[in-house]
Amino acid sequence: MPGGTWLTQNKVRPGVYVNFESEPTPLGTLGDRGIATMPLVLSWGVEKEIITIESGEDTVKKLGYAITESQLLLVRECLKRAKTLLLYRVNIGKKATATIEPLTVNAKHTGARGNDIKIVVQADIDVESKFDVITLVKNRIVDKQIVATVENLVSNDWVDFSGKGTLVVNAGVSLTGGEDGTSTNQDYTDYLAAIEKYEFNTMALPSTDTTLKGVFVSFIKRLRDDEGKKVQCVLENYPIADYEGIISVKNGVILADNTELTPEQATAWVAGATAGANVNQSLTYTKYDDAIDVNPRYTNTEIIKALKAGEFIFTHSNGTALVEQDINSLTSFTPKKGREFAKNRVIRVLDSINNDFLKIFSDFYIGKVDNNAEGRNLLKGECISYLEILQGISAITNFDSQTDIIVIQGTAIDSVYIKVNVQPVDAVEKIYIDVVVRATDK
Repeated sequence: MPGGTWLTQNKVRPGVYVNFESEPTPLGTLGDRGIATMPLVLSWGVEKEIITIESGEDTVKKLGYAITESQLLLVRECLKRAKTLLLYRVNIGKKATATIEPLTVNAKHTGARGNDIKIVVQADIDVESKFDVITLVKNRIVDKQIVATVENLVSNDWVDFSGKGTLVVNAGVSLTGGEDGTSTNQDYTDYLAAIEKYEFNTMALPSTDTTLKGVFVSFIKRLRDDEGKKVQCVLENYPIADYEGIISVKNGVILADNTELTPEQATAWVAGATAGANVNQSLTYTKYDDAIDVNPRYTNTEIIKALKAGEFIFTHSNGTALVEQDINSLTSFTPKKGREFAKNRVIRVLDSINNDFLKIFSDFYIGKVDNNAEGRNLLKGECISYLEILQGISAITNFDSQTDIIVIQGTAIDSVYIKVNVQPVDAVEKIYIDVVVRATDK
């Protein structure tokens, strides 16, 4: 008996024709946050490429240092709150090298870290004709190979070997000549071209260069307004941006070990904290991890002035550093872009709606669903399901699926028009209390 699937009831032979399909259910969900990115001058690591660092990951192989070391201060500050850091090394320096005839050794990457590498060649105690070739970094063994000749050596995470012939025993030869090099504004422009291909939530620019700040603002505006990629960027002392996509950090903090962070260095933590914040979370009055003071402190009048200017400021409170208010640099409000757009929690909600809708529709609907009443009802159901998730976690409120969303045929045969009304929820930031003191009975 023939069988198979059917599209229309036009089969000729007797048989059973069965279609299987899922009951229509929402396909999308709330997207994850937590991805930050920034360009840095580093002493080790792949140059001019995006390096992915996960929170809790051992950074030694990729960046040459443990995350607890001072060379990775800003990486550490960012990953205090971010789940993932997309790091870009902007500088290309010189590789450290050493020659142990007939062996030549070159550091894997450019940078001063290469000068901490030492190669030891010693006779193997078990096999007379072989040698132990040991790679050390700051006198810590990172690689050991037992070989007979130079040709048998295999490059490791730290060095590349070359040459031909029999190895010669030595007590240890250090690589020299490694240099970090310098970076130019073009290197930062190259970073923007590279990072545009990646998904991220927040970017930091740890720099005081005014020209670079302007370039980064233009980049973020293009992504948000022209490309529909809703991301934010953290700059130091740049309220002139006056834009919801730019967070302007006014001051720095002092860490528990007395390390003083400048505003440009503090951008790393702000970017990580902003990326890591959920759509239903505000950073207002959030403690800066491991900070005991701010740098510098400001008076009450100065703090009020900074907030009005759209500046993200840290304030001191009982031996800690707090985010005074989770705001961005927008201060020029309009009927279409009111004061609520200056709040980063609100922006996170709106940005998530944009980014998640874009992903859901691209993955499951565009080119796959008919533009008829049934297809548009599926699309509407998807939107409602997503918005009800946001309402369930108090990211939005007062959403009514009967009145707050419209999905209709667009002006073209292949287009759909969707109109959604949402009311983002903000955190309680100001509490006003009337205290009435009763008169004492006589």
